[in-house]
Amino acid sequence: MNEEHLSKLWKMMDLHFKSHPWHGISYGEDVPDEVTVFVEVVPTDTVKYEIDKETGYMKVDRPQKYSNYLPALYGFIPQTYCWESVAELVRVKTGRQDIVGDGDPLDICILTERNISHGNLLVKAIPIGGFRMLDKGEADDKIIAILKNDEVYQHWRDIQLVPETLISRLKHYFLTYKDMPGQSKQRCEITHVYGREEAHSVIRRSIDDYRKKFGDVQGNLRQAFTDAVGL
Repeated sequence: MNEEHLSKLWKMMDLHFKSHPWHGISYGEDVPDEVTVFVEVVPTDTVKYEIDKETGYMKVDRPQKYSNYLPALYGFIPQTYCWESVAELVRVKTGRQDIVGDGDPLDICILTERNISHGNLLVKAIPIGGFRMLDKGEADDKIIAILKNDEVYQHWRDIQLVPETLISRLKHYFLTYKDMPGQSKQRCEITHVYGREEAHSVIRRSIDDYRKKFGDVQGNLRQAFTDAVGL
C-alpha cells in the first residue's frame, strides 16, 4: 500500500467513524482569537450534561440543584487540558502555592442572543475574557466568549464591555451550582475576572498541557494506522 492509498483509506475512516469530541476535533486554526467549542449544556437544560471522557458520548452528570440557570452555552475547547501550566498561572496570579489543575478540558461559556435548544454540537466562538475559578483547590477556569457573528453581542471584544448584571449572573451560577442546600461554605470561589489577553494565555497554556499529557494524538493515531497496514 502506497501513501496515496493510505490517504484515501484515512479519509474513508473519517467519514465512517465519529470523532471523539475531546481528542478527535481540532480547536481551530485561529486559536486563541477564535476557537471551536463542543457545547454540552444550553440555558434551558434542567440537567447538567457532560461528555464521558472514555467513550466521547454525552452522559447525565447531575440534575441542576437550583432554579437558577446559566445564561450562556456551556462546553469545552477540544484538545485542551487544565494541568500544570494552567495551575502555574493560577498560582502566580493568586499567590497560592497549593493549586493544581483539575485534569479536565478547558471550560468555556458562550454568550449569544440566539436560542439554541440543545447541546452536543460544535460552534465557533470568540474568547473575550474569563473567570479564575477554584474548585476545592483545583484550577477550574471558565473562559467567556461570544458566538461568532452573533448579531447583538459581536461588538463585545473584551469582557469589560459586557454589562455587569450579566457578569454577576454568570458568577452566581458558578459559585452555587455545586453547592448542596444548607451548605455553609461554598465549594467554589472566583478570585479574578480577567480580560481577553489573559484568556488567550489560559487557552495557550491548556493546549500546552494537553500536548504534554497526550502528545500529538492525531499524529500518533496516523502512525499507528500506518504501522498496522504495513506501509
